[in-house]
Amino acid sequence: MIAIGSDHGGYELKQEIIRYFEENHIEYKDFGCDSLVSCDYPNYGKQVAQAVVEGTCEKGIVICGTGIGISIAANKVKGIRAALCHDCFSAEATRAHNDANVLALGGRVVGPGLALKIVETFLNTEFSKEERHTRRINQLECE
Repeated sequence: MIAIGSDHGGYELKQEIIRYFEENHIEYKDFGCDSLVSCDYPNYGKQVAQAVVEGTCEKGIVICGTGIGISIAANKVKGIRAALCHDCFSAEATRAHNDANVLALGGRVVGPGLALKIVETFLNTEFSKEERHTRRINQLECE
């Protein structure tokens, strides 16, 4: 299951991604928001991240206007490696090298066509499990 959440700046892109999930029979849980009414991104970023850390969801996707604020919020949760991606190469690399478990997108930065390709790449790329990448990830963990 994929956790997904956004603020008002990412709401429309979130709806596009949800349609993609439904068309492709991908299970998801929507953590909000529910409209274009202004709201605070930290709440949604942290809820998605918590679902991933607790194991109720395998990966997460968070979206705000730029993707920056909500990625910072998600990364405040211990065990989360949220990566802001605006292209498929970054999405593939962050999964293969960083074992990122949350994808952040900018709803006002990336159009829906590219965003869906980024989501697909993120969800379908496995972590390489190479020793050098595992070692580096371990160095990122907070004590």
